[in-house]
Amino acid sequence: MKVYGITNCNTVKKALDWLKANHVDYDFQDFKKLGVSTEKLQEWDGKAGYEKFINKQGLTWKQLDPEVKESVKTNADALKLLQQKTSMIKRPVIEDNGFLFFGFDEKVYEEHFLKK
Repeated sequence: MKVYGITNCNTVKKALDWLKANHVDYDFQDFKKLGVSTEKLQEWDGKAGYEKFINKQGLTWKQLDPEVKESVKTNADALKLLQQKTSMIKRPVIEDNGFLFFGFDEKVYEEHFLKK
């Protein structure tokens, strides 16, 4: 299983703490240190749509110039911006054998990881 995020993000910290407490093994990729590939963003867009993982509630989006926000009209525009400003990706991103989830929701995690 792969977890993508930023180590100083509180939501990522909550998710990683939950995974550790529930003995779920994962590999972590820090967006700030390693970035995220165009191919990975395209894959997520194809599976979920970029609207699902662009974080318009976060500070990075809110601090963008209005003309930059308005320039996001297609998925290609959004993915280019997300690659440049990885902190706008809703975090954490969880990939686990076809399971793709953005953010932390304890109920969703329980249903996926603790199913018997």
